[in-house]
Amino acid sequence: DESGTCHITFFNQPYAKDMYKLGSEFRFYGKIEGNFVRKELTNPSSEQIKDGKLLDPIVPIYPLTAGLTQKFLRNLIKETLLSVQINETLPDNVIRKFSLISIKDALNIIHFPQDEKMLNLAKSRLSFDELLIFRLGLMRLKSKSTKKSGIIINGEKYLESFNSLLSFTLTNAQKRCINEIISDLKSSVPMTRLIQGDVGSGKTAVAAAAIYMCVKNGYQSVMMAPTEILARQHYDNLRKLFASSGINVRLLISSMKAGEKKSVLSECENGKADVIVGTHAIIQSNVIFKNAGLVIADEQHRFGVMQRASLSDKGKNLHTLIMSATPIPRTLALIVYGDLNVSILDELPPGRSKIDTFAVDETYRQRVYKFIRKLTDEGGQVYIVCPLVEDAEGNSDLKDVIGYAKELDEKIFPDIPIAFLHGKMKSKEKDEIMNDFSSGKYKILISTTVIEVGVNVPNAVLMIVENADRFGLSQLHQIRGRVGRGEKKSYCILFSDNKNEKTKLRLNVMTKTNDGFEIAKADLEQRGPGDFFGEKQHGLSTFKLNNIFEDAALLLSTEKVIEQITREDPHLEKEFKGLVPEIKRLFTIGGSENIFN
Repeated sequence: DESGTCHITFFNQPYAKDMYKLGSEFRFYGKIEGNFVRKELTNPSSEQIKDGKLLDPIVPIYPLTAGLTQKFLRNLIKETLLSVQINETLPDNVIRKFSLISIKDALNIIHFPQDEKMLNLAKSRLSFDELLIFRLGLMRLKSKSTKKSGIIINGEKYLESFNSLLSFTLTNAQKRCINEIISDLKSSVPMTRLIQGDVGSGKTAVAAAAIYMCVKNGYQSVMMAPTEILARQHYDNLRKLFASSGINVRLLISSMKAGEKKSVLSECENGKADVIVGTHAIIQSNVIFKNAGLVIADEQHRFGVMQRASLSDKGKNLHTLIMSATPIPRTLALIVYGDLNVSILDELPPGRSKIDTFAVDETYRQRVYKFIRKLTDEGGQVYIVCPLVEDAEGNSDLKDVIGYAKELDEKIFPDIPIAFLHGKMKSKEKDEIMNDFSSGKYKILISTTVIEVGVNVPNAVLMIVENADRFGLSQLHQIRGRVGRGEKKSYCILFSDNKNEKTKLRLNVMTKTNDGFEIAKADLEQRGPGDFFGEKQHGLSTFKLNNIFEDAALLLSTEKVIEQITREDPHLEKEFKGLVPEIKRLFTIGGSENIFN
C-alpha cells in the first residue's frame, strides 16, 4: 500500500523459499504487528500478481474449517460457477420493473465483485429473492393450515363464566383479542394465532380464556414456557384462577421427582389432567395426551421452531396460540409472522404506572446505593442485573453476579438480605431463590438475564442494570418489565461508562419511552434483525443478507410481486414456477414442508 516496508516471517513452511522468487510480485495479507519503526507479518496469506494484472479489488471472506483456505475456496467457487447451469427464477417483466440484475450475474458478482456499485446490485437482487421466497413460503404454510379440519370449540357461551373468575376487569384490547380467539376456535380451520403485547399488557389472561373455553368443551390444553420459573408461575396463576371451576391443572417439568412425574404423565394420558403447564419436558416422546385441543407457547422467540412443531404434533390439527412479549413493528410482523394471524395487545391494564428510567455513569454510584437503602427501608425490593456470572480472572471491567453479590453483602449492605441467581445454577436452586425473593425473604437479588422473562414480583420497585450498553434495547425493556408490577412507584437505572455517542443515544431511548413497539423499532434500526431475534430461533436466521429490513422499498417491491403472483400465477405453475424449488429448499426439513429450515 506504498506506506513502507514490512518484514515477513514464515514458520514451518520450507516451500516458501521456492514460492517467493526474486522479481515476482505478490499481495500479502494478515495481521500486521511490530511497532512504528518496523512492521511485521507472520505466516501471511498471499496472492501472486501475474503479468501486471491487478487482483480483485474486493475479496469475500468465507467461514472456514480445518484444512480449508480462503484461496482454495475462492478457486473452487469460481470453477463451480463456470460449470453449473443457473436458471433464472423470476420472469423478465419483474426483473425489468424493479431494475434487477439476473440471478446468474448476481451470484457471480457477489463472489467476485469488481466494484461497490456492482456488489450492491448483486446484494439487492439476492435480498429481493430471499425476502420474496420467504414470504411466499409463509403464505404456502398458511394456505396449507386453512385446508386442515380443526376441532370446533364453542367459546362464546363460556365467556361470562370465565369473566366471573377474574378479580379485575379486562381491558378493551384483551376483550378484542379474546373475541378473535373465539372466532378462530369455532371455525373448522385450526387456529394459528400470535398474541403480541408489551410487558404487562395481560397476555396471560387472554391465554387463560382460551384454555378455559377449550377445557369446558371437553379438550385438554397444553402450555409451554421457556423456563421452569416461568412454567411454575403460570401453573400457580392458572391453578388459583380455576380453583373454583373444577379444572385440574398439572405441572410437568424436568426437575420433578420420578413418582410425581409418573403421576402427571398418567393423568395426561387418561385425560384427568385438563391443563398441563411445563417446559420443553412437555414435548418428550413419553408425554401422551388423551384429547389435546389447544397448545400455547409462551415467549415463542425463545423456542426453536422444531420445539414448537413438536408441541403441535401432540394432537391432530390442534389449535395453536403463541404469546410474545417482544413487540416488533407491524411491517416486520408481516414478514416474521406471515403464517400466523396476529392479535396485538396495545393497552396496559389500569394501575400499571410508567417506570421512571435513568441512564447514569459511575459518578452516580453512591447516590444509587442511598436510593437502594431508602426503597428497601420502605419495604420495596431491588433487582440488579449483571452481564457476567463470574469474573474468574478478576480483570474484567464488567460487573459479575458472584463477585458483585459478595461485595454488596460484605461491604455495602451487610444488614440487608441479599441473594444471587444465574443460569449455571440447578433448576431447583434457582426456583428456591426466586420463590424466596418473591416471598420477601431477600430484599436485593443480583442476577443475570435469567429474570428477564415473565417472573412476577409485585413488591420489586427498582431495577438496576450494570454495563447496560452490553444489552439490546428490547432486552433492556424486557428486564425493566420485571418491576412496576405492583401499586408502588417503580424505577429503572441503567449504569454505563461507555463514552460512545451512539451508545448514549441508544440508552436515552429507554429514558424517553416505555412503549415496547417504539423501543423495538429503535433496536431494529440500530442492531438489525439477527441480533434482535437471537440465534437460530427464528425463520429470520435463514437470511444470508442481514440488511433486508433496513430497506422499506425492498419490502414494498416484494409486496407488489406477491400481488402479481396472486393475480396471475397463484399456484406457481406458470411464469413464477422457478421459485418453487427455492421455496421447497428453504421450508423443507426431514421430508416435511411445514417447518422452517
